[in-house]
Amino acid sequence: MPRNLMGDSYKDLIAWRKAMDLVTEVYRATGSFPRDEIYGLTNQLRRAAVSVPSNIAEGQARFSRKEFHHFLSLARGFLVEIETQLMIAQNLEYLTPQRVGALLDKAAELGKVLNGLIASIKVAA
Repeated sequence: MPRNLMGDSYKDLIAWRKAMDLVTEVYRATGSFPRDEIYGLTNQLRRAAVSVPSNIAEGQARFSRKEFHHFLSLARGFLVEIETQLMIAQNLEYLTPQRVGALLDKAAELGKVLNGLIASIKVAA
């Protein structure tokens, strides 16, 4: 895979930049969670959020389309995990519906970018 097809660095990828923004917002949002959730939902949400840009970066650093595709698929999985956990946080009234809505909008936008990137990396079966 030519390097310039996907940029010289993971930092060039729009998906990575949007994922980094989402991590920041998830950390801010979970800062107000109850203290007894520090090892529960807070930790789970933060770990999933960190995993999205981490997998994008790791995949871009690989030398094959197949590996990049694999890591982007992992990032997509962590993204839907975040969405689910945000809805749980709303159900528990840790976050307002408005805050969850804004975070889910960011996640949906990132999902579209990720889906496009995944589709652009045609992997031979």
